[in-house]
Amino acid sequence: MRPLDPAARLSAWVERLWWRAAPPPAWLGPLSAAYGWVSARHLAARDRRAVDPPLPLISVGNITVGGSGKTPFVLALARALTARGLRPVILCRGDGGRLTKPMVVTATSDPALAGDEACMMAQAVAAPVVAGRDRVAGAMLAAQQGDLLLLDDGLQYRLLRRVAGRSCEIVLIPAAGLGNGALLPAGPLREPPAALARADLLVVSGTTTRPDFPWLPEGVPCVPWAAPLAGLRDATGLEQEPPRRVALVTGIARPERVARALAAIGVEVAERHTFPDHHRYRQAEVAALCRGPLPVATTAKDGVKLRRLWPNDRPLWLAEQRLGLDGALVARVLRHIGLARDDRTERTG
Repeated sequence: MRPLDPAARLSAWVERLWWRAAPPPAWLGPLSAAYGWVSARHLAARDRRAVDPPLPLISVGNITVGGSGKTPFVLALARALTARGLRPVILCRGDGGRLTKPMVVTATSDPALAGDEACMMAQAVAAPVVAGRDRVAGAMLAAQQGDLLLLDDGLQYRLLRRVAGRSCEIVLIPAAGLGNGALLPAGPLREPPAALARADLLVVSGTTTRPDFPWLPEGVPCVPWAAPLAGLRDATGLEQEPPRRVALVTGIARPERVARALAAIGVEVAERHTFPDHHRYRQAEVAALCRGPLPVATTAKDGVKLRRLWPNDRPLWLAEQRLGLDGALVARVLRHIGLARDDRTERTG
């Protein structure tokens, strides 16, 4: 089954355009220039209105649209901080949801309300998760839940001021680099590569070696990080043997990465069903998937939505990542926010 949704086909075309080596079509150049001008003014206006966060702030962001490993890194960092005796609160926007005010997201929250990523994170970690479009108000709510803020997708969110000694700006870069190097909509960049100089730490995701990109800023530490697949887990709990051949269902940015990761652990992707990022699955789509002959595998983000519609007598296989962080990286982050302590237990795996 290939979705007939025109948005899915457009999304796939755009992804191919952004991540190929060739430059984008010339007619997109003026649109990118206009986007860059508007974005720069918008960020500057946010900087002028910024307020001090109520807690020490760790921001995790990127300059590319999707596909940088930001969400699994946030989860890994939340687990590592919790293991050190801290109480981090993940603060996110609630993408894919219809929130009108900030809320504390739980493992049973509705992804149609709170957003798919927020619900997935609430299920994956013990740390509280707060979602809301107004992340200044969300930060005030988060201050009641823990002792430091972990701001998801925070690089362009400038309304929470970065305070020296109380903040750390982490920027993730996909191992594939910056695609064709163009700003939206001609390329995947939200900001020019010069924005990487705002980072306190750069993390190149999806690799175990540090790439030598020519556009990396001097003086900013850069480390590799990878979260390989650990295997497939059945969300329905039927305890069947994980399959070796699947139909892959995704509603994320750059879904080809999931197919490659499955292949790396010996799982063949025989069919692909690709939907736009944050797609809200319908019962008819689930019924069509269940009629197929192959076991269905999907991502954790898609799983929180599909599981609510999925029959209990058919496995739904989730591709689970192995989340861990180097202890030295965590210690570096804690020094930036003034919370480094020698007596904290180190358990980051």
